Amino acid sequence: MITKISGGYVITEGSIIEANVYFENGKITAVTKENLPFDEEIKAEGNYVSAGFIEIHTHGAGGCDFLDNTSEAFITAAKVHAQHGATTIIPTITSSTQKSMMDAVSTLEEVLKTKYNGARMPGLHMEGPYFAQSQKGAQDEKYLRPFTESEYGDMVSRTNLILRWTGAPELDGSMRFAQVLKENGVLPCIGHSDADSDVVKEAYKHGFTHVTHLYSCTSITHRKNAYRYAGIVEAAFLNDDMTVEIIADGVHLPPDLLKLVYKIKGKDRIALITDSMRAAGMGEGESILGSKEEGLKVIVEDGVAKLPDRTAFAGSVALCDRMVRVMTTMAEVPLADAVVMATKTPANIMGLKHTGDILPGYDADIILFDEDIHIQKTIIDGNVVHSA
Repeated sequence: MITKISGGYVITEGSIIEANVYFENGKITAVTKENLPFDEEIKAEGNYVSAGFIEIHTHGAGGCDFLDNTSEAFITAAKVHAQHGATTIIPTITSSTQKSMMDAVSTLEEVLKTKYNGARMPGLHMEGPYFAQSQKGAQDEKYLRPFTESEYGDMVSRTNLILRWTGAPELDGSMRFAQVLKENGVLPCIGHSDADSDVVKEAYKHGFTHVTHLYSCTSITHRKNAYRYAGIVEAAFLNDDMTVEIIADGVHLPPDLLKLVYKIKGKDRIALITDSMRAAGMGEGESILGSKEEGLKVIVEDGVAKLPDRTAFAGSVALCDRMVRVMTTMAEVPLADAVVMATKTPANIMGLKHTGDILPGYDADIILFDEDIHIQKTIIDGNVVHSA
């Protein structure tokens, strides 16, 4: 059955055009002003039509964290993300025991055997446990440990569902870590790190091509014995090919930093992420970062999660529609560029094919939203999973 989306402003290849979008059997078949044969019509009524958002760093939503390690938690979070425009998410696992991390893999394996009306989950992001204590942020320091090849090597050899893994490249064994990850098709990422720019340069050569939540738990210019040294942030700015992600909730980074990152890196090297935890889509008050049994207690207020002593943020409560809204309003980024940073760029970073744009042959993962980035409809694999 051929479905036509008519009367919308289509965001495709970084531009906004007036066109009809046709899809069949889960794939986009045409993007054209022509009126082609169709069986079913979705009237966009002047709303924007874009590829679904691709969120590559989220810990949960809707009261659930992926470390809860239940199918219900994964599916609930995926549904909430879909309601806010995400058609693909990469569940992110905070530093924990090897058993908990592998339990998350097993849980996702079970979820992928079922049908559910939520965002696709092609694989996982392991965020830790190989981090600098000084840059642990809201990660529980009792789980932080040195790079251990017998641990990470075993994990990536047992599954193809680990897609990316974040670690601190200044720690002993990091370059071997990157090598093993690359051999197993996993993206090594720099994060929760105090590395200086020389370490980052060397790490990049070994495969650390992406920076996890730039500015958040990443080193900047600092002094040692009166001499200044550049950090991860400056190294990422200097390397045109290095990709970065930013928590675009409007709280973790102020408007000027959002503008600076966009000015230097551009839409093709920036992925917008929520870094959302279980309180995303919920109200303010107490919550937990990580698993219900072993996670950290946090407080949600002022549109962000904080540690109880309010010394650090503890993940965001944003969802994808808010990210794009923040970039277009607070950072004054053109809508088409903001959408690229939430769709095509994260798809490219993760090596996801045939997704992240409105083009013939691409997956029919499509969203409709109004000028205030309120999601009107979410379509995944050609099926409507959410309507406002």
